[in-house]
Amino acid sequence: MTITVAEIAKWIDATVDGDDSVVITGLAKIEQAQPGQLSFIANPKYAKYSETTGASAILVNEDFPKSSKTLLRSKNPYFAFLRLAQRFYQQAPQIAPGVHATACLGENVTLGDDIAIGPYVFIGSNSVIGDRTVIFPGVFIGNRVEIGSDCLIYPHVTIREECKIGNRCILHMGVVIGSDGFGYAFENGVFNKLPQMGIVVLEDDVEIGANTTIDRATMGETLIKKGAKLDNLIQIAHNVEIGQHSALAAQAGISGSTKVGNYVQVGGQAGFVGHIAIGDRAKIGAQGGVTKSVPEGEFYTGYPARPFRTEMRELASLSKLPELLRRFRQLEEKIAELEAKIKEMTENKSLS
Repeated sequence: MTITVAEIAKWIDATVDGDDSVVITGLAKIEQAQPGQLSFIANPKYAKYSETTGASAILVNEDFPKSSKTLLRSKNPYFAFLRLAQRFYQQAPQIAPGVHATACLGENVTLGDDIAIGPYVFIGSNSVIGDRTVIFPGVFIGNRVEIGSDCLIYPHVTIREECKIGNRCILHMGVVIGSDGFGYAFENGVFNKLPQMGIVVLEDDVEIGANTTIDRATMGETLIKKGAKLDNLIQIAHNVEIGQHSALAAQAGISGSTKVGNYVQVGGQAGFVGHIAIGDRAKIGAQGGVTKSVPEGEFYTGYPARPFRTEMRELASLSKLPELLRRFRQLEEKIAELEAKIKEMTENKSLS
């Protein structure tokens, strides 16, 4: 694609500071950009590259300082760059249209229009695949599964029986949808398996990262609501509910029956006990250990997770402990000296 800065500015509703006739042929990160490419600066840490980058134009905040480079000023340069990336790099289909000869389809499978099913895909009986959905090689889809339109199901994904996937969902390599929940009853010295009779439901526009696992409900549904984004290597237990447009970073783990609200953000390696509720727009810091419910809009960090300001005060106090311990020992020594003097004075008085 070849386009001028002026045309790009119209696309993304930006203003041009510099030469709007500059021609752009691609996008690149600010440190590595070459002439003809456009980059962006959304984080102030990268402002130092504005004069040294090879980029022909830079997408920046509206209040970014003037530069010798051509600037496109935007209210949200990161989002504007995202919109550009979507237009510059529309992913070409990697699977031939239709059903590959090595794919195995059960009885009464319903296939939508313009689908693409790659080599060695298995689709169980009575399953439904929506229009324009692409299923890459080596995917397993169980019986009575429903997958919506415009989905991307990457290699080696497993979707077990009766689970439901909405429209425009993306499942990356190695995702497992509908594995059994971790349900057992301990009796007579052994763990007895509780049948996991429920399903997993992914609503529209959900994206699941590589090797993430979402367990089916014991009864009812494990539910990932519209627009939620889950990173790689996440564990979602039985009967969990993830709210709309929530985002969970890598290696988070959520125990059974916990409810996560809408627009919640969860840092990497955060862990949640079961049967709690996380309020809408709450934030959980990386490696937070959440042991109780979190109110709406709160930012919790640490282990056990507590309000961010509380943890910061506690950490600040911890840094003072060595000095406080030193002073405490000095006081102990002084007390011991005073006690010895008092004892000596008492003994001398009794002798007199």
